[in-house]
Amino acid sequence: MGKSVQKITDKVSLIASKNTWVEGLAIQQLIKTSELPSMNLVAGMPDLHPGRGYPIGAAFHALDKVYPALVGNDIGCGMALWQTSTKLAKLNLLKLERKLKHVEMPLDDAWLPIIARRKQEKRIINSCFDNAFGTIGGGNHFAEFQAIEEVFNQQAIDELGLDRKRLQLLVHSGSRGLGQSILLEHVTKYSHGGLSTDSKDFGDYISKHDEAVRWAELNRELIALRFIDAINASGTMSMDVNHNLVTAKKVANQNGWLHRKGATPSDQGYVVIPGSRGDYTYLVKPINAYTQSSNLFSLAHGAGRKWKRGECQGRLSHKYKREDMINTALGSRVVCGSKELLYDEAPQAYKSSESVISDMLNAGLIELVAKLRPVLTFKTNGSCGG
Repeated sequence: MGKSVQKITDKVSLIASKNTWVEGLAIQQLIKTSELPSMNLVAGMPDLHPGRGYPIGAAFHALDKVYPALVGNDIGCGMALWQTSTKLAKLNLLKLERKLKHVEMPLDDAWLPIIARRKQEKRIINSCFDNAFGTIGGGNHFAEFQAIEEVFNQQAIDELGLDRKRLQLLVHSGSRGLGQSILLEHVTKYSHGGLSTDSKDFGDYISKHDEAVRWAELNRELIALRFIDAINASGTMSMDVNHNLVTAKKVANQNGWLHRKGATPSDQGYVVIPGSRGDYTYLVKPINAYTQSSNLFSLAHGAGRKWKRGECQGRLSHKYKREDMINTALGSRVVCGSKELLYDEAPQAYKSSESVISDMLNAGLIELVAKLRPVLTFKTNGSCGG
């Protein structure tokens, strides 16, 4: 492995150079998590930051237990990249923004046949949260129109069928209330305890978890389709990768369960790693994916937070007004009707995407394919963002 891999303990690795700032609390959480029963190995990514008890931007390999709390409430959260038929040369940013006035409402009856068909195809039985299909949610979730700024590997671009003359769409969302309900059910019964793989409740959780992953994938598909429909275009999906989930995986010749909490799989082909709304997104190709144990077959899922939510407005509001926040240094626009969310998700609250990518390059984990520039980032038209 390269020079950006730090060995914290026998069980804990951190994919970050000595110059990369990682909050001490996040490393403490990483070490504490490695001490859970049956935990085999733990790896922090360069976007590592503290979570509620467990760090975000990390992967965890347990031998004969699954820990739902490590996956969290947004089971199946991930990134989907779509290419639209809209040509960048004909793009009018203000017109594009005006077309997105109704993309947060529950999908109307015209979508019901599509939802029903796709649910059946993806083996989704749960119907309690159907009204949330096609909605982004709050926090760091978004839908962002992008342009391919720079190509590093034309062969890979051709393989993916991407055209730098066309507008791209990146969707970041998950399983909404369904994932939340599954975690709440588990925590009510077991608190943060894990489930032994030979228990009945383990099978029940995995079944519900897997359905929530498929639900999240369908949700991103519906979000993309409604955004593309809103701008009077057509589109095709280039990739969809989950970064919050648990899967069976052999690591270092040991069978077990690999938990990813904000960690992008490196064993499923090309992946997209976004920056903040004022930063670049990188399309990358994982390398040596099947021999990587130090990073637990995982990569960063984004830039990673520097500041906690709730403190950003106090740090920024005296320097930047709303108009400053909805126009980025890269010339893109931000749609966000929630003042709190506008500041909480400010570019200043996140690490540089280039530094995160640099750490993974230096660790020998990725090859660059392309760099994408934000054109318009959609968070919420309303005031709540959730």
